[in-house]
Amino acid sequence: MNKYRILKPEQSYTFNQYFLLPNPTIDVVAEFEYSYDRTELQLPRYLADISYLEFLQNYLQRNIKLFNPTAEISIREFMIAPILAEICDQTKAQLYSEYPINVNEKLKGTLDYYLHKSNSLLVIEAKQSDIRRGFTELAVELIALEQSLDEQSSILFGAVTNGDDWKFGTLNRQQKLITEDIKLYRVPEGLEDLVRVLVGILSSET
Repeated sequence: MNKYRILKPEQSYTFNQYFLLPNPTIDVVAEFEYSYDRTELQLPRYLADISYLEFLQNYLQRNIKLFNPTAEISIREFMIAPILAEICDQTKAQLYSEYPINVNEKLKGTLDYYLHKSNSLLVIEAKQSDIRRGFTELAVELIALEQSLDEQSSILFGAVTNGDDWKFGTLNRQQKLITEDIKLYRVPEGLEDLVRVLVGILSSET
């Protein structure tokens, strides 16, 4: 737990500015009176057959061969958006890009992707690199979302990805606890595991 203030009281912060902070996640979330843990999460998993998995695998492998995305916008377009679009089409979840949130001067900005279905929701933060710092930004986004929601969801889910690796996290609303998953899901070789978790989250009633 940090013993000094990281955030300047008079300064306004957007989500992206938390990515630039050198401080560890535990100290940043403590600014908002949340605790932090790092462990292997037991995430929801969809266990039935996934009919579109082969199509998605081939589509992503083609993109990997044809393109060498280095900018964040290219990674989102060629590696992340196709997965989310297919999953939302199949699960009938709503998909928002650049979703704005403005809770206060310390919790504001846009979510790269926001997926919503019934009481289930998922935040995706896309990064060109450094998903370690990207998780800190994701954690703050989850805190902002938690403070702006009326839904009764007890657990909020999020993931940060650079297109190749995906790292999940959760926010427990009752415990005010941010948990970072120590496991990475890698695309394309781990696509099935990733899809089963994404669909599982959107199909869960948390």
